Amino acid sequence: MATLTSPLEAWLRTVLASAAPAQRRALMRNLVQQLRRSQADRIAAQRNPDGSPFEPRKPQPTLREARGRLRRTMFERLRTPSHLKASATAEAGELHISGESGRIARVHQFGLQDRVQRGRGLTIRYPVRELLGFTDDDKRDTLQALLEHFTPR
Repeated sequence: MATLTSPLEAWLRTVLASAAPAQRRALMRNLVQQLRRSQADRIAAQRNPDGSPFEPRKPQPTLREARGRLRRTMFERLRTPSHLKASATAEAGELHISGESGRIARVHQFGLQDRVQRGRGLTIRYPVRELLGFTDDDKRDTLQALLEHFTPR
């Protein structure tokens, strides 16, 4: 696939370099917002970028007061725009999760060790759950958006 897109990528680099900074910034903002929607949908579907499902939570021992309590899906709030931040300049676009949410996301993204409760409790290694990453659909959609933006009408 790399050989098929390399002339196209070279053409896009040339066109991007000749575009005005305001036009590049608007394009980048559009691309980052499109990517944020895609990432949020994928997190809601509990899927890694390669299409495999997230490893489920480990079952917890049933406690008397916890019976009948429903568990929320993992990362329910991380996919909201207040946590999944998108920013764009004429040179680059960025999609990130910042603050305490970012720390939690980093632990899951890379499968790091962390405490179950902040400041105390057990330290366990969390399974890898890739929250942010490019899927083949993301790459195709980005290329399509670039072509639509720069193709004369």
